[in-house]
Amino acid sequence: MFSLMVLASYLIGSVPTALLVGKLIFGVDIRDHGSKNPGATNTLRVLGKRSAIFVLLIDLTKGAVATYLPIYFNLEVEPLYFGLIAVVGHCFPIFAGFKGGKAIATTAGALLIAHYPLFIIAYVTFFLVIFLTKYVFFGSISVGFSMLIYAVFSPVLESELIFLLFLLFLFYLHRTNIRNFILGIEPKISDRTLYKDRIPPKNGDFNM
Repeated sequence: MFSLMVLASYLIGSVPTALLVGKLIFGVDIRDHGSKNPGATNTLRVLGKRSAIFVLLIDLTKGAVATYLPIYFNLEVEPLYFGLIAVVGHCFPIFAGFKGGKAIATTAGALLIAHYPLFIIAYVTFFLVIFLTKYVFFGSISVGFSMLIYAVFSPVLESELIFLLFLLFLFYLHRTNIRNFILGIEPKISDRTLYKDRIPPKNGDFNM
């Protein structure tokens, strides 16, 4: 049962939401546009608000469903670990050539089910850091820092090593953003030139 739940969590995380929305609704591969990342932020940048909200909600649901699996089947294991396996699936999806997103929305879904207080702390930090710096990748990395700090001081959640590895994982996922920041070419969220990457839908009215 444990092995099946691990596999199921990975496969759930592997559903490439942004890629599917881009191809089915807009007829494009989102990995060829904007930041080339198939996640909610680049979906907002390239495909618009409605598409981004949809991608965000589905990617969040992936983490939540995977985290709930061990709870539903009464497995004696920390549910958050299954959510993090879904995060790995989201970042390296078998259904999309192992080229996926950058973890943040799926991690939010996992924390929402497993540890609601940590969800609040991590994502208040996320939005606060973005507000102060105007860089999304700083906010994303701050999620890993807040999770690690919480684990260090929490008498309940003793997952320091797991969260340290997760933080290093976030650094790896955002290595291009870090390089661009050092070179002075990483765009801020307020950069109006990002709108040049917007793609109109080929049919329907899914964009906004």
